[in-house]
Amino acid sequence: MKRTFAIGDIHGDAGALDEVMARMPKLTSDDTIVFLGDYIDRGPDSRGVIERVVALPKQTQATVVTLRGNHEDAWLRCLEDPDAAMAFLLPPGNGCGQMFRSVMGRPRLKEEDELGQEEMVEMLDVRRWFPSALADWLRELPHWYEDDHAIYVHAGLDGEGHEWKHPRDSRLKPLLWMREPDFYANYKGKRVIFGHTSVKDLPRDHESPEAREHGDPGDVWWRGDLCGIDTGCGKGGHLSVLELPSLRIYESR
Repeated sequence: MKRTFAIGDIHGDAGALDEVMARMPKLTSDDTIVFLGDYIDRGPDSRGVIERVVALPKQTQATVVTLRGNHEDAWLRCLEDPDAAMAFLLPPGNGCGQMFRSVMGRPRLKEEDELGQEEMVEMLDVRRWFPSALADWLRELPHWYEDDHAIYVHAGLDGEGHEWKHPRDSRLKPLLWMREPDFYANYKGKRVIFGHTSVKDLPRDHESPEAREHGDPGDVWWRGDLCGIDTGCGKGGHLSVLELPSLRIYESR
């Protein structure tokens, strides 16, 4: 049986990526690794994450699929339209200062700190410092992947209510940015594996009272044909990997 290993949002935590990869079984040429995007920002080592992911196809027999996340998409928009950069780069919660520091080889920001004014001005001039090779790699990242086991996207599908489009028929924005409650509540169809929205923010009204009270809110999220695997890596959580079709989970914690 061919296996697929779906890896959730890493967000600059190279240590968590190393930890979870070490816990995965030995991979063969029949296996596929699917990264769901959001490799960068927030965590201390975005550059290290990119270096590991880019090098992986030469280090494993498995097929490696690297999807685009909304953070990669946002950085590309900053490169294309510098006037729009401030809206994404300035909010501390996006963690772009950590990305900037990592790429520039400077010390990581402490949790309570922000970039000073001079560094902030420097970061906003994205075209001056953002590595061209990284930009080229980001531009080539696909927006979705599908195999016999599931459909894999960063955020979700295009649609509303009970009607959801296959990614090949979708607008690109929902695949990267969507947080639609109807999707989490109503989707039925081929299994979809997604990241983007932290599992702690996904609805749990479909779970039993016992599960809601005693379950771990940081665990991989399930509802019917949906599985959310953004378990907060790079923002105080951990990195999760879902193996299909066995549904075995590997964690960095």
